[in-house]
Amino acid sequence: MSKSLSFLAVFSVFLIFSSCGKHKNQNEKRTVFKYNESAGISSLDPAFAKDQSNIWAINQIYNGLVQLDDSLNIKACIAKSWVISDSGITYTFTLRKDVYFHDLEMFKNVKRRVVASDFVYSFNRILDEKVASPGAWVLNNVKKTTNRFEFNALNDTTLIINLNEPFPPFLGLLSMQYCSVVPREVVEFYGKDFRKHPVGTGPFKLKLWKEDVKLVLTKNENYFEFDGKTRLPYLDAVSISFIKDKQSAFLEFIKGNLDYLWGIDPSYKDELLTPSGKMNPKYASKVKMLANPYLNTEYLGFLVDENLPIVKKSPTRLKLIRQAINMGIDRRKMIKYLRNNVGTPGVSGIVPVGIPSFDSSIVKGYEYSPLISKALLTEAGFPNGNGLPPITLSTTATYLDLCKFIQQQLNEIGFQIKIDVNPPASLRSMIAKSEVTFFRGSWIADYPDAENYLSLFYSKNFAPKGPNYTHFKNAGYDSLFEKARSEVNDSIRFEYYRAMDKIIVNEAVVIVLYYDKAMRFTQNNILDLGTNPMNLLTLKRVKKKNSLK
Repeated sequence: MSKSLSFLAVFSVFLIFSSCGKHKNQNEKRTVFKYNESAGISSLDPAFAKDQSNIWAINQIYNGLVQLDDSLNIKACIAKSWVISDSGITYTFTLRKDVYFHDLEMFKNVKRRVVASDFVYSFNRILDEKVASPGAWVLNNVKKTTNRFEFNALNDTTLIINLNEPFPPFLGLLSMQYCSVVPREVVEFYGKDFRKHPVGTGPFKLKLWKEDVKLVLTKNENYFEFDGKTRLPYLDAVSISFIKDKQSAFLEFIKGNLDYLWGIDPSYKDELLTPSGKMNPKYASKVKMLANPYLNTEYLGFLVDENLPIVKKSPTRLKLIRQAINMGIDRRKMIKYLRNNVGTPGVSGIVPVGIPSFDSSIVKGYEYSPLISKALLTEAGFPNGNGLPPITLSTTATYLDLCKFIQQQLNEIGFQIKIDVNPPASLRSMIAKSEVTFFRGSWIADYPDAENYLSLFYSKNFAPKGPNYTHFKNAGYDSLFEKARSEVNDSIRFEYYRAMDKIIVNEAVVIVLYYDKAMRFTQNNILDLGTNPMNLLTLKRVKKKNSLK
């Protein structure tokens, strides 16, 4: 960044905070929550709320019908109540009457109230092929008749949605940022530029966005949610910087220039954490650490479609080989020494800790056993690895340390593991196009239901059109998946989920490495940030004391 650009950004923010602070007492400091987004933000349009960096910012600007609390319970938001028909197909929402879009000159100084037809427009927009929203899949189960989807505004406060078939996780889907409400007149005025001119109903509204330099959101004085008798939010503003280097961002946090840091990067993990995963005593009095299960499963995947020439030539087409690899990795040691005990070893199925149906006593994965791994190699016809062709593991630079650990362990057993390092975008493309047979992957929950993870192995979801990157196909699995999708009884549905997870474990379609943890670090003057397994950043209840002491 040039010095002139940097000065311009800082000066612009100063002017914003000065002009917006006239209502404040001269001696009262504005509370500004500052965090860094190293990945950058590509859009503030909820139709493109695909990446975490976009989602976090969009979550401050918009609202949907429902929302999740920190325990992943569905709570009211713009919809104050709803009724689901006995058939599980019809959802009737009753909207609040006191929700307004952010003030805008376009509204001619009149508060623009949110009504049911705004949701009809917003949902149809997500499904519009011309918009090309990556979130269109969220509403795929909505019934369509005579070229229209069945979103119906009965009146200003009543919205009815009809589904093709029962789908119990549907309310969870509606909590996603894709399903936020937007004002039609503003979207149509700006067109594609709505991405940088967002107008929502959320606790904060856009004040400044200089891409890759600074993004500033200021308090929505008319926000509809209250915490007891106090109108939310408590903060006056949110300031987001875009320092790409994570170690540099860490140093800014340690200096007190950032209020919030999340995740553990290899560049600073040993400085911030002890080997056992505790806070380094050096920072314990200055920094607060919040940790909880994060719905992110890190895994190695196998391409198993034997109709593909690339698979026919690979030894990983054999289940015994895949099982031997699974047994040859010490996940507990890997988590302890490479991740400072951040995460839970993946010794169950693909469904992670934190999902309601998770039960490690029922779904048992692979524990480390080099003896069993060698026995499986022998059973497969390759005693001590003799005659076994090299196996290439495709990954990215971020996970190279983990992959080298895996390589060393497997080579000791008799495998010849080669590592192919690729840029993230290139690897994603190769995986989607079925160009690699053994790859590192991860799945972060879109909504808090095991169906989201298990859909990765449904045969009708073959990549590149769907998320089944392994091209796994199993008639029994598909039958259970289809039963589970329409089962409204949680206990029965969870039994289906666990049975599917057992099939994935037995077939060794993936190697579950670990279930992640959300690690959040704040300055000690930040209160009520909260944690949640979706790792969603919600700032409307956050408070900031004016002193770090």
